Amino acid sequence: MASKKFLYINRKAPHGSIYAQESLEVVLIGAAFEQNVTLAFIDDGVYQLLQNQDTSGIGTKNFAPTFRALGDYDVSQIYVERESLELRGLSKDDLIPLTYEDEDDDWAEKDSIHVVSSLELADIIEQQDVILNF
Repeated sequence: MASKKFLYINRKAPHGSIYAQESLEVVLIGAAFEQNVTLAFIDDGVYQLLQNQDTSGIGTKNFAPTFRALGDYDVSQIYVERESLELRGLSKDDLIPLTYEDEDDDWAEKDSIHVVSSLELADIIEQQDVILNF
């Protein structure tokens, strides 16, 4: 029996609410139990993946470096909506570089982040069995 596909959609900015950090924790737990996990970042959720976040001024923990652990949990399907990036004046170069080792390609290190259009993301969403919004 094929495992269900779980999509975690991240729409909220990384700080100011609990949603972003809770999503990451749930994803890591699911992946640890071998869930087939996919992540999507849209709207202000794209800010979660920004490089060089400094949270010292707001007194909260910067959990963004934890995203780098996703590859170790076999989470390699990370989609960022192009339109959300563009509306915020961002590009893929502004995001944390996330990679995984592809066991089918002699453990070559590959990029986990895929920038896709809203139409492409709609197709990805349609293919999922379980969708969780954060």
